[in-house]
Amino acid sequence: MKRRQRQAIILALADKLREQGSWCGETHLQKAVYFLEELTNVPLDLEFILYKHGPFSFELRDEITAMRADGLMQICLQPYPYGPSLLTTENGRRLQRCWPKTLYKYNKDISFVSEQLGNRGVAELERLATALYITKRIHGKDVESRARQLHELKPHVSIDEARRAIQEIDQILAEYKK
Repeated sequence: MKRRQRQAIILALADKLREQGSWCGETHLQKAVYFLEELTNVPLDLEFILYKHGPFSFELRDEITAMRADGLMQICLQPYPYGPSLLTTENGRRLQRCWPKTLYKYNKDISFVSEQLGNRGVAELERLATALYITKRIHGKDVESRARQLHELKPHVSIDEARRAIQEIDQILAEYKK
């Protein structure tokens, strides 16, 4: 995928997240892009690693910085306790209009991810994204085994929270496959 196509998709995802109630900070965008790539297989070609607060892409962080430098996105400060939002600029909207076929092709995937994640907080996104990370890498393991692994990787996530996150990921995966 061309870089500008990928940027158009990221911008469209950020816009859809906001429509679903997200303030769309970098953490929200990181987790949503991870879901877009890992759950729906949109080929953004970004490498994610399991990091402090779940799956994280240094490439995506650099891409967001470049998009801000290119005037496609801007930061909007939010009142405490929220971090800054990432907003699409008019230049970003023009870029999206240059890729109508790409955005049409992936619109259902972008909508699905934004509907699933848009109104969630950062801690919940961390649990769900980590649950997806584990589930996609450990095939055939039961809920309890995956929940224990999530808790081992993220000790601040209780076993009950880990179990609920794994169960929810299983439900989201099943809903996406419909």
